[in-house]
Amino acid sequence: MTVVPFERMQELVGRKLPGGSFELEHYRNWLTNDVLGSPQRHDDLAHPMFCYYAALGGMGLSIADLFELAHSSAEDGPMFGECDMEVHLPLRTGTTYAVRGEITDVKRKRGGAIGTFDLLTFRLEVVAPGGEVAGACTNSFIFPRQA
Repeated sequence: MTVVPFERMQELVGRKLPGGSFELEHYRNWLTNDVLGSPQRHDDLAHPMFCYYAALGGMGLSIADLFELAHSSAEDGPMFGECDMEVHLPLRTGTTYAVRGEITDVKRKRGGAIGTFDLLTFRLEVVAPGGEVAGACTNSFIFPRQA
């Protein structure tokens, strides 16, 4: 586990993530529906889970990069916390979505099982070609820390 002063973590709040884009291809939707046991569609409506897939796929960082930004690595044992997904518009295959995001919160906590940890929260918006926010995901990761 990494020793990180909490002040360094607090400096991340408000930091914009690089962002990017996510092309929602028809075959990916077909495969997702197949794996999830959802009915196959014959139109361009995508499975709602693509709000999550597009958000993480287009955030402009790998998960390893996000860990590094939080002064951690996979070897430190970070864990996924929560995801709150909002779908405002149906996502459509054959469409490329822009993704933008930022780190919204960091809290230092103490738990019985893992001891001291940082809870880093970030929000990613999936933006349709017309500029409307089609969906958003607010995610958190738990970073174990040495006291």
